[in-house]
Order: sequence, then structure tokens, then C-alpha cells
Amino acid sequence: MKRHIYRVVTRGSEGEYRIRDYMSEEEILRRHIQIGIDDCSTDLSLRGQPIFKGLIGPMPETGGVVRYEAPDVFEEMTKEWSEVKRKRRSRSPKKLNIFG
Repeated sequence: MKRHIYRVVTRGSEGEYRIRDYMSEEEILRRHIQIGIDDCSTDLSLRGQPIFKGLIGPMPETGGVVRYEAPDVFEEMTKEWSEVKRKRRSRSPKKLNIFG
């Protein structure tokens, strides 16, 4: 069975992000209340991961990290992600001017 690191991202009293990593499922279960198990994620590595009361997740992160976020953090990060300006590509093919 693959070993995971469980990361919980919340907001501190000053508005800063607080990140806490748990090195095992047993460790995170001591601090958070499990209310279910993910059984429908499109990322198969997340199936069977715990779902916790008051947290959004599980979400995949690089390096075998399973991420959970407080609802306010999730909302803010989703908003930031959706506002990122992406370079738009032209849908029409470029015309080549072979005459000069």
C-alpha cells in the first residue's frame, strides 16, 4: 500500500495560511473527525481516502500528498485559480504570405 502524507490547509487568526502535515492516516484521525470515505474520485489514488468533517477534500497534490482545505481556503484558492489570465490561442489557422 502506498504511503501518503496528509496536508491540511486552514486560515490563521491573522489571515495567513496554516499548513499542517500528518505523516500517517492514524495521526490525522487523532485531530479530525472522519465522516466518510472517498469512493467516487476520478483520481483513483484518492479512492478510499478519509473525508473529514469541516474540510474539503481529499485532493491530489504532488509527491504522494493528500490535501484537505478549510472551506474559506478552498473558496479563495478556487477564485484565485479561476482568475489566472491564460494566454489565448487563435482558433483560426495562420495565413502564410508566400509572396512577400
